[in-house]
Amino acid sequence: MGTDENTTKEKAVADMKAAESQRTSFINIKDQLVEKARSFNLLSNVFMSVALNDIPACQHVLRIITGIPDLVVKEVRSQHRISKITAHDAILDILAEDGHGRLINLEIQRKDTIDHARRTRFYAAMIDSECLEKGKDYDQMPDVHIIYISETDLWAAGKTVYKVEKKFKETEVPYDDGVYVTYVNAEVNDDSKVAKLMDYFKTADPEDMSQGDLSARIHFLKCEEGGYLEMCEVSEEIYKEGIIEGKKEGIIEGKKEGIIEGKKEGIIEGKKVTAFNMKSKGYPDATIADILDVGINVIQQWLYGNMAKS
Repeated sequence: MGTDENTTKEKAVADMKAAESQRTSFINIKDQLVEKARSFNLLSNVFMSVALNDIPACQHVLRIITGIPDLVVKEVRSQHRISKITAHDAILDILAEDGHGRLINLEIQRKDTIDHARRTRFYAAMIDSECLEKGKDYDQMPDVHIIYISETDLWAAGKTVYKVEKKFKETEVPYDDGVYVTYVNAEVNDDSKVAKLMDYFKTADPEDMSQGDLSARIHFLKCEEGGYLEMCEVSEEIYKEGIIEGKKEGIIEGKKEGIIEGKKEGIIEGKKVTAFNMKSKGYPDATIADILDVGINVIQQWLYGNMAKS
């Protein structure tokens, strides 16, 4: 057997081993992602979007927060994207429609949000822009309810629920434009049904069956085989989205610095952005390092700078 033939076979075997290693690595990473997702509570917008992408569970939450015991959810969408050419995209954590045609957007506070009031204004505007078709009158616009859930008491007035009330200045005349905003937090416990629901949001304990259809959904996702398959699909989408967004933003950053697309510097910038995206979603440093195929010391340098962990 000639040297060239031996070299070809050795290369083929090495390629097969590398491919098998990559498959095994991806399976391990996927298991890590699923395990991490199962540890989330409902104050994670990722996990809440999965949990409430289920009509009975979503209906349970909305009935308690709105105080409408017979509210019926007809349809629910999670991570619903609204895109406009000349504006930022809006990705709604949960968008539901009830039996009266009301649209209800349920959002979890993101840590990097600076102006919460303007964020709710933006989402309401994006929903309106998608709902009013050409040729329709304004009175055909549906009512829009924005429910904004935060871990802390954003308004520091010691209430679990804050409902925005609109009226004309120096009068008691209400101003009803069909947009209703409610802020809910998990910090203040006033012993109400909403506060008990927020306590459950903080744990998402699959053994706690106190929250009816919501508890059943959490138990399914965290403890049952069908839930594992659903969490696999979601965790894979999170992984892919993080990589795609990181590469896209990295290329943009690279172009800003005059780097040609595909160059090493652009790829590194993409990985840096992805690392920050995944850290914000709660992934541990070691998992991020595995996914991005970068040493954990490099990941920690990106994330913490001079304060990198030893």
